[in-house]
Amino acid sequence: MKTKFSFLIIALNLSIACNKAPSTPTTNSTTVEETVIKDFVNNVALSQYSNLTDAAVSLNGAITTLNSSQTDANLLAAQTAWKNIRHVWEQSEGFLFGPVEDNDYDPNTDTWPTDYVQMDSVLASTNALQISDVANLQQSLRGYHPVEYVIFGRGDIRTVAQLTPRLMQYATSLTSDILYNNVQPLYQSWASTSDSYGQQVLNAGNGSTKFPKRQDLFYAIIGAMSDICNEVGSEKMYEPFVNHDSTITESPYSHNTLSDFKDNIIGVQNVYFGLNGGTGIKDLVASKNKSLDNQIQTAITAAINSFDNITVTYELAIFNQRPQVQQTMTQLAALKELLDNDLKNFITQYVQD
Repeated sequence: MKTKFSFLIIALNLSIACNKAPSTPTTNSTTVEETVIKDFVNNVALSQYSNLTDAAVSLNGAITTLNSSQTDANLLAAQTAWKNIRHVWEQSEGFLFGPVEDNDYDPNTDTWPTDYVQMDSVLASTNALQISDVANLQQSLRGYHPVEYVIFGRGDIRTVAQLTPRLMQYATSLTSDILYNNVQPLYQSWASTSDSYGQQVLNAGNGSTKFPKRQDLFYAIIGAMSDICNEVGSEKMYEPFVNHDSTITESPYSHNTLSDFKDNIIGVQNVYFGLNGGTGIKDLVASKNKSLDNQIQTAITAAINSFDNITVTYELAIFNQRPQVQQTMTQLAALKELLDNDLKNFITQYVQD
C-alpha cells in the first residue's frame, strides 16, 4: 500500500471459535452477525495471515538458497516465491485495518512506488546492510519491492551473473526484515490469546474496547473493502495511467502489477463471501435484502473479471489498452460507491446493538 518456520501456528484458544459455523445463517440477526464476525477472524484474517507467514518463510528460504548457490534454477525459485507472497499479501489488503496499519506493517513492507536510483545508491554505498540496518532504512527501501528489484532487475531482466554479494546481502536482510519484523508479528497480533486484536474483533459489541458495538466493526470492515477499491482504481491504476508513466506502477520490475490489482479485489470478495466454508457478510445481507446482495455480488464479480480484458502487462496497458484500463477503473468506482452507500446503510439499518 502506498505510504501508504515451516511456521508453527499458535492456536487461537478462544471458546467462541471452537465450533464450525453453519453454512447457512439463521434468521436471528444477532446470531448471524456473531457468526460472520467469528468466521471473518478465523477463516479469513487468521487464515490469510497464517498463509502470509508461510509465504514469507518460503521467500526468506529461497533467497537464502540463492545467496548460497547462484543458479538459474534458484533465481527462478526466488522469483516464484516472491510472486507467491505477493499473491497472499495483496489479497490480505481486502481487510487492511488494525495492527497492519497501526503498527506500520503495511508501509514497512509495501510502500510504492520505489526508485531504483535510490536503491542503487544504497547498494553503491559502504553502509552496512544487516537486518537491523535495513529495518532503519526509509520505507521505500524496505519490503517486497526492493526484493523485487534485486531478483527481477529493471523489467524482469535480472541474470544470475548480475547477482553481486552486495545485492544478495541486501536481499537476505530484506526478506528477514519482512518475516521477523513484520509478517510474523502481524500474525501474532491477531492470534495470541492475551488480549489479541483477533479477540477484540471477536468481542465486538460484547466488551471489546476497540469495537464497543458490532456496528463499529462492520463499518471498519466495509471501510477497508472500500478503501482498497479506491486505492486500486484511483491511485494504483490511475496515476500511471494519467501520467503515461510505467515507472510508477506498483510492481514494475517483475511486471506483476496487474496480478497485484486483481488480488486486491479478490481480497474484497473473500471478505464479503467468506472463506473455507464459513459465513460471510453476504449471508447477513441476503437474510434481509437479497436484491442488495445480488447487486454487490455482481459488482464484485464484474470488477474482478474486468482485469481479464487487459491482456498485456499493466506497464504496457497504460499505453496500448487504455479503454480496457478505463473500464476497470469505472467498475472499481461503481463497487466502491455500492459499498460506501448501500452496504454501509444496510449495516446502519440492521446491525443495531
